[in-house]
Amino acid sequence: MSEHPVPYGVLVLAATPIGQAGDAPPRLAAELSGADVVAAEDTRRLRRLTTDLGIELGGRVVSYFEGNEQARTPTLLEALLAGERVVLVTDAGMPSVSDPGYRLVAAAVEAGVRVTSVPGPSAVLTALAVSGLPVDRFCFEGFLPRKAGERSRRLDSLRDEERTMVFFEAPHRTEAALAAMATSWGEDRVAAVCRELTKTHEEVRRGPLGELVGWAAEGVRGEVTIVVTGAAPSAAISTEPPALVAAVAEREDQGMTRKEAIAEVARLAGVPKREVYQLVHVR
Repeated sequence: MSEHPVPYGVLVLAATPIGQAGDAPPRLAAELSGADVVAAEDTRRLRRLTTDLGIELGGRVVSYFEGNEQARTPTLLEALLAGERVVLVTDAGMPSVSDPGYRLVAAAVEAGVRVTSVPGPSAVLTALAVSGLPVDRFCFEGFLPRKAGERSRRLDSLRDEERTMVFFEAPHRTEAALAAMATSWGEDRVAAVCRELTKTHEEVRRGPLGELVGWAAEGVRGEVTIVVTGAAPSAAISTEPPALVAAVAEREDQGMTRKEAIAEVARLAGVPKREVYQLVHVR
């Protein structure tokens, strides 16, 4: 849907510092002080930020976090439709990136309300830049599932991902996450654990996953972003029936289920899964 002309308001996604207040984009102070509504993930952190920036808020402040995001989105949309300028901020970084925001953005776009942003700090890009790993192609995977089984399945699905991968993780789950990565992808896969980026105790630990697991076992504190190098490019598999059958058998011997082996072989060979399935099951 195309954006509606005035008098609809504007939704501003405003990036906030991930560490030092001095990293705040120059426009952030102006947007916050001039907003009709500021929707904040944590209103207390917002107050600290405005104090650091030396500004006062002229509009009203509402909380907008994971627990009330769905219920509060219609109210904020009403403000936008009434012509108000709504600025959305999260605790750190860009709203909607593993933080509240997506629902409001989607609702605003659907209603034809203009959506813009104040670009600025990003833990994803900062971690990529300092990791020392390839950054020409990458993907952001957010937080891994908390439950071990679900986490392992997610990581197994990324086994052949060739792009550099970026994850957010809680400090108390960092060791478990690294161990699960090492199990799924091998202890030699190179990674970087970026802790407390741009803050006083910033630390970047680089090395093989197996080595990083040992480091994390001593305890990890602060905000954590994990960057992991992608898998080596997979060699294509011949589409000849004997080669397809042999490739499935090889993967089954390595521990894959037949279903998983068929899916991977079909993908690498560029043929339909049903074709590989039929070849394997008519032997």
